[in-house]
Amino acid sequence: MTDIAAADTFLATHARLLERHRLALLLGRPGAAAAVVAAAAAYRNADGGFGWGLEPDLRAPGSQPAGAYSAFELLAELTAHADPAADAAALADARALATGLADWAATVALDGGALPFALAGAAEAPGTAPWWAAGDPAAPSLHITAGILRLAHLSGLVGDHAWVEAATVWCLEQIAGSDGPPPGGGYTLAFVLGLLDALAPERPAAQAELERMAAFVPADGALRPSGAADDERLRPLRISPEPDRPLRALMPADAIAADLDALASEQRDDGGWTVDFPSSSPAATVEWRGIATIEALTLLRANGRLTLPQVRV
Repeated sequence: MTDIAAADTFLATHARLLERHRLALLLGRPGAAAAVVAAAAAYRNADGGFGWGLEPDLRAPGSQPAGAYSAFELLAELTAHADPAADAAALADARALATGLADWAATVALDGGALPFALAGAAEAPGTAPWWAAGDPAAPSLHITAGILRLAHLSGLVGDHAWVEAATVWCLEQIAGSDGPPPGGGYTLAFVLGLLDALAPERPAAQAELERMAAFVPADGALRPSGAADDERLRPLRISPEPDRPLRALMPADAIAADLDALASEQRDDGGWTVDFPSSSPAATVEWRGIATIEALTLLRANGRLTLPQVRV
């Protein structure tokens, strides 16, 4: 059985302030939404983008696509859990952050709206992972562009932004032009599936592409990242985190159930969860565990395996 009190203690003693506020948001604690926005904004640069290690393995201070991914992930989580009435001011601030982030993306986008995997400056900070440091600023990346757009669409904060629409069209063209799974390995396919899942309820063409791309997911529901360690994989819940979504209907149900069982059993004695990929620095090792703990609690609750006490008053 998941020990929520132990997870709370783990986050209080090991995690970033950001993850501690994210737990408070999950628990419905008053003021948590505003605190999450404020903590996220600390990683924002004057250009509207995000850096400073918001993505723990990219520790350069400058704005990067990886920072945009992490920021939109937080914003999508915020809109999913915030109370529209009680947290109206926080949601307005979140919309301003999201709009500024999309404006920044437009300034660094390549032809068609696509973003590169990483921009110049990614390699400058100690502790930045080699995959980020090696990113080509001149090459459009379906991987990172699709990942960011999925979260931007799910956030509901910037759906009518010109860059969001242009980059979405670019991604859909790249997907439609691929006879097989998109090149780039497991992460690219996972992010493509996620984007199509976000778009499918409103775009019938995205539903058709989702069904076509989902056929490339193995029977065990897991994907191998390109260049991954022997035991590293994208587990089924990373590919399809939420029930009652178009993608979930296309995933092997037994693989999802088994992954939920496994996730529930992976809480460590100290109350936290961990990740199955190598961290790039001592700081990232600690920060990823806090993130993994929030993600585990969120996934277990969303999939009916955990009831979190709600304390909103």
